[in-house]
Amino acid sequence: MIFGIKEKECIVVYCCRYSCAADDCFCDSWFKSLFVRKVDPRKDAHSHLLAKKEDNNLYKIQFHNVKPECLEAYNTLCAEVLPSIHRDSGYPCELVGTWNTWYGEQDQAVHLWRYRGGYPALTEVMNKLKSNKDFLEYRKERGKMLLSRRNQLLLEFSFWNEPVPRDGPNIYELRSYQLRPGTMIEWGNYWARAISYRQHNREAVGGFFSQIGDLYMVHHLWAYKDLQSREDTRNAAWQHEGWDEVVYYTVPLIQHMESRIMIPLKASPLQ
Repeated sequence: MIFGIKEKECIVVYCCRYSCAADDCFCDSWFKSLFVRKVDPRKDAHSHLLAKKEDNNLYKIQFHNVKPECLEAYNTLCAEVLPSIHRDSGYPCELVGTWNTWYGEQDQAVHLWRYRGGYPALTEVMNKLKSNKDFLEYRKERGKMLLSRRNQLLLEFSFWNEPVPRDGPNIYELRSYQLRPGTMIEWGNYWARAISYRQHNREAVGGFFSQIGDLYMVHHLWAYKDLQSREDTRNAAWQHEGWDEVVYYTVPLIQHMESRIMIPLKASPLQ
């Protein structure tokens, strides 16, 4: 029996070699087709296909890991400086929200900014801040309190609402998804339909995808009254026909995902 199997294996190998010798091009292309994933050709960038056309907003999200003993002083410092930039009409930017992480990475602050006018607005703000003495002093003091920091530049999905100030008290969940490269369009197609299942309690705040920083990164921002409300709202989504299908088809697109439960600071427009 063992000899027979080996003999059959030898015949298969021989036939494959013979076929390739007769037609190298055909054998090579057929073999590669087993492993190469076919993708639809795209004639435009993801940013043009998925982002809103009626405005030119750019978002920046900042993650600051603070020394545990400095978190209170850090929050006080941010409350003194960040709202002044937000209120100054000379800066084409808005503080969308500012939070401390409650569950997730501890002793962390998250800030979300919106730049109306895209990259030119971002550049204008950066240049003006270079001569803002209060901001320069803020950066100097902030540097003494941080362990690390990182940021990303984002665009908002066309099918999500623009984040607007809201009254509290609320808790916020930032769900971050690292997608497999090449799947952003597919993700957007499914969530354009799925978002309608998650609007009933006004929990959907904003949806974004990265342009600079970690690429193929998606952030969904949700608001809930408390953790129990979050649980009830998420469970209720399964009662809508089609939600299970969205979950089924989008989970394979994800390489890594993370959830942060965040508490808004007093200066946050999102309360």
